[in-house]
Parts: sequence; structure tokens; C-alpha cells
Amino acid sequence: MSLDQASTALPALESFQPGDFRLVSGRPLPGAQLSYRRYGQLNPAGDNCVVLFSYYTGTDRSYAPWFGPGQALDPSRHCILAVNHFGGGVSSSPSNTAAEFPPVQIADTVRAVRQLLEHLGVQRLRLAAGWSLGGMQSLEFAIRYPREVEAVFACCSAARCAETNQVFLDGLAAALHADPRFANGPHGEPPEVGLDAFGRVYAGWAYSEEFYATGIYRELGYRDPAEVVASWGRDHLEHNAHDLMTSLRMWRTADLGAQRGGLRPALSSITARTVLMPSTTDTYFTLRESRAEARYLVAGELRELRSPLGHVAGRPGIRPQEQSQVESCLQSLLATTNPT
Repeated sequence: MSLDQASTALPALESFQPGDFRLVSGRPLPGAQLSYRRYGQLNPAGDNCVVLFSYYTGTDRSYAPWFGPGQALDPSRHCILAVNHFGGGVSSSPSNTAAEFPPVQIADTVRAVRQLLEHLGVQRLRLAAGWSLGGMQSLEFAIRYPREVEAVFACCSAARCAETNQVFLDGLAAALHADPRFANGPHGEPPEVGLDAFGRVYAGWAYSEEFYATGIYRELGYRDPAEVVASWGRDHLEHNAHDLMTSLRMWRTADLGAQRGGLRPALSSITARTVLMPSTTDTYFTLRESRAEARYLVAGELRELRSPLGHVAGRPGIRPQEQSQVESCLQSLLATTNPT
């Protein structure tokens, strides 16, 4: 059953207001609102909570394939919070804020989530996890609050936005800015030409060379590479251009080693059992950088997600071949990190 078909069974979207919330930049975020869905119940010890941090263009609903009865993440055993990051269009974002929306950083959503956990009575996180941008937030949580999380899973992610990643994002940003209607702001006429171009550029980076060269795109329902590109263009018409740009800037400026002496001391401060799971064919969150970052982890390891799908290999539920590897990794990670 698809997520859309199951929508009537979804728990209600909840909202948490962290009060007079100031961003790490020092700027206020008036009326800050953190939106999330909760699956399962918090146990009396307050130590069975799992946080899934949203990824770029994803929402709380996007992680549905990662949990369910009998899976590693099971609402009958865990209290699962699927959280929407600031700027992504569900929590406080340009599209749902009347005033000018300030730039946000990875740490801003993480700090708000920490307040949410305290509000809910969570004593210690069982797991902080996410794909792509969600993995970055998971690592930030473990660095910022090392005593408050038992395990971390960062899939197709990294602790900083490296140079190749920046080139990719700068190309996306240029596509949006090239449309004069981008200047209309988040509440004006949308820059549809720019959004379509944005998605088309994205398609060239999201998958691997092998994906296109060997026709694997047919497994995902595409007739040919041209249809892949056109489909990604259409899909991005659904997004608010200023939400996309706000989240993109958050991603591009991400460097979890900044003001911490660099990545080595930042990552080595993580005490949680941590697994980095890069795709073997990812073009912008690369296997090379994950291998380098894994060496800094005191209680961590690297497990390769072997796939020809590029970065998209980690997207929840993309194919059984990739989903089974993610599930196996989560099973073993949770089996080796028992709550204290």
C-alpha cells in the first residue's frame, strides 16, 4: 500500500512552539514552529525515542518505508518522531511566514528538536537518523548533545558540504535565480521556469552514470533519460522556490567542524554508536569523504550502501535492494546499542 493510500492512518501532524527562539546566528525566529508526527509511545524510562530528521524536499511523511511492524524501527517498541526541518515548507519556512525569513543553519532545527524532546519527557534518544540532509542533522545532534543519544545513522550524508557538493548546489541555485519571477518572493507568482530547470539540473546529479548508461531508470518507471529529466522538472514545480533556496543555503553552509576546531575533534566527540552509510555511486555526498570522516569516529563505522542509483540509493523505499541494506544496518545498529 502506498503512503498516499495509507494517509488516513497517519497520526496527526503536531506542532511545537519553542518560545522566544533565537537562531545560532543570534537572529530571532518569530513564532517559531517545529512540526512533526509521532508514531508509538514513549516508555516510562523515556529512552525508546527515535528521531528521523527530514531531508531536502522531503517531509515527515517521507520516512514511512523506514519503520513499521516487525522492522528495526517499530512503533510498538519505539516512539518515532519524524521531524520537519526549518525552511522545508512544513515547520517555520518562507512559504508559511509573513515576515522576512532569516537564514537558518543545521544546528537551528537540532536545537529546537532538543527542546521538543525535553518537552515530551525524553531522557535519552535511542537513535538519531536521517538520509542526506537528515543525516547531517543527526550528526549535529550527536556532536552538540553527546550524552543524550545512544546511536546515530547517517545515510548518504556527510559532516560538511564539500566542494563538489557546493558546485552541485550552486548550479541549482543559479537555475532558480535565472527566472525573474524568483524576485516575487515566497508569496508571489512562482518562478515555474526556474523550478523546472532546477529539477532538470538535479536529475543529472541525483543518479549515477551507471543508472543512465545501463537503463536502470526503467526499473523506476522511466522510458528513457529524457523522461527522467522532464519528470524531475515537473516534480519540483510543487515546491516553493524560497523554501528550496532557504534549505539549500542551510545545506551548502553546513560544516559541523566549524568553531569546533575542525571535523576531527567534532566527530571524535561523538560518544554514540554511529554508522555512516554512503552510496558507492553518490556524486556529491561521496564515498571518499565518508571514509575520511569514519576514521574520526571513536565508536563508529562505515557500511557501504552498494547501489547503482547514486545519491538516490538512500531515499526511503526507493527499491527493495537498497531498502533491505538500510533495514539490515538499522537492525544490527540497534541490536548492538541496548538502552541503559
